[in-house]
Amino acid sequence: MPINITMPALSPTMEEGNLSKWLVKEGDKVSPGDVIAEIETDKATMEVEAVDEGTVAKLVVPAGTEGVKVNALIAVLAAEGEDAASAAKSGDGAAPAKAEAPKADASKAETPKPEAPKQEPAVPKAEAAPVANGHANGERIFASPLARRIASEAGIDVAALTGSGPHGRVVKADVDAAISSGGAQTAPAAKAAPAGAPASAATAPKAMSDEQVLKLFAEGSYELVPHDNMRKTIARRLVEAKTTIPHFYLTLDCELDALLALRTQINAAAPVKKTEKGETPAYKLSVNDMVIKALALALMAVPDANASWTENAMVKHKHADVGVAVSIPGGLITPIIRRADEKTLSVISNEMKDLAGRARSRKLKPEEYQGGTTAVSNLGMFGVKDFSAVINPPHATILAVGAGEQRAVVKNGEIKIATIMSVTLSTDHRAVDGALGAELLVAFKRMIENPMGMLV
Repeated sequence: MPINITMPALSPTMEEGNLSKWLVKEGDKVSPGDVIAEIETDKATMEVEAVDEGTVAKLVVPAGTEGVKVNALIAVLAAEGEDAASAAKSGDGAAPAKAEAPKADASKAETPKPEAPKQEPAVPKAEAAPVANGHANGERIFASPLARRIASEAGIDVAALTGSGPHGRVVKADVDAAISSGGAQTAPAAKAAPAGAPASAATAPKAMSDEQVLKLFAEGSYELVPHDNMRKTIARRLVEAKTTIPHFYLTLDCELDALLALRTQINAAAPVKKTEKGETPAYKLSVNDMVIKALALALMAVPDANASWTENAMVKHKHADVGVAVSIPGGLITPIIRRADEKTLSVISNEMKDLAGRARSRKLKPEEYQGGTTAVSNLGMFGVKDFSAVINPPHATILAVGAGEQRAVVKNGEIKIATIMSVTLSTDHRAVDGALGAELLVAFKRMIENPMGMLV
C-alpha cells in the first residue's frame, strides 16, 4: 500500500511552509531517519526526516513551492515489494488542480499553490472566515480576504461571482475580472451599527489596497520585493501585539562604570583553550550578556512581574527564560536563554553566541525561539540612546536597551562624568501595571550598578 508523506507541523503554530528543497528524487530508496527535504518556516529552515521505509514513487509538490499547508500531501512512497508506478498514481489526484486565471486580467491572476492559494495581505480576522451570503438558503460563499476587500471597495457582491480557486474559492483574479466586465451585482449596503456599538469592518477605516499605494508613486521609480513568510509573520504579530496589548512604558538611567570594570576583569581572567583557529579565551562577556543575567535576576526578585496574561488566568513562571532579539536578513528572531537566572555569565555568553550564529543561518529549532517569559532588545551597538520595544506575546515585558555613553551627572552636589545607559521597559498593563513594572526596573538597575551580585 502506498505511503503518503505530508507537510509536517514543525512548530505548534505552523500552518504552512515553503518546500525549499528535495534531497531525494523519484526512484530513490529511503529508510527511517533519512533526511528527504528542507522546509522553510517563517523563522527557520529545517530538515524533514523519513519515518517509513520505501521507494520514492512520486514527488507531489515541486521544490520551491511556497505556502504548502500542514498535512498536505507532498510525496508518495512505494512500500517494500510494491510497484512504484502504481504507488505514484495514488498521488496524481492529491494536489489540487491549478486554477486557470480569468482571461479578462490574466496579468493580475494569483498563482495557485498545492493545497493552498498564495497567502495574501492580512486583513482583520473578522473578514477572514467565510460568511453567509444573505440568500434565503444561508449558503456560505468562500472567498479570500483580499478578494472580499477589493469586492467591497468596488461594490461587488462576491456571492454573484464564480470562484476559480481551490474548491470554488473566489480569489482576487475573479474580482478583477468582474470589475473589468462590469457584470457583477452590486453588494448590498452595510447595515447601520447600533448606537454605542464598536466599529465593525464596514465602518472602520480601511487600509489602502496594493493598487492604491502603487498609484502614489511614479511608474518605474520602484521595484516590488514580495514578502517572505518571515516578514509576513513579523507584520502579523506586530499588529496583533500593538492592537491587543495595552503597552505601558517606563524608563530609567543606569550607571555602567562598575559593570564595565567587572566585565574587563572577568574577560581578562578567562582561561585559554586550543581550537582550530589557535588559542582563544573560553568566553568573552559582552554588556548584553550581563543585561540578560541582570534582567533574569530582577524577575526572580520581583516574581509577580515574571508572568504571562491569559483571559482566564495569570501564568506565573518559576524561572526566567530571557529571549534576545537578533537581527537576521529579512527580519529578526528571538532565541531564548532558558533558566537564565540559574546560569553563570560565561554560560550565558557562550550560549548566546551559539544561538545568534544559528539564528542568522536559520538553523534554530522551534523550541529555541518559541515561548520565554521576557525579552531584551538592544540597539546600543548602533548608538541609539533610547527607544520603546513592542512586546512579543506571550511575554508581558520587554526591555529596550540603549547605548552606554558618557554623560554629566550630579553626585553629592558636584558634576561628574559617568557612563550612562538608558533602558525602557515595555509592560503588558493587564499583567504588569505601573508600580510593579517600576519595581522590576529598579531591581534591574540595582543589579547593573552593583554587578558583583550577579556572581553569587
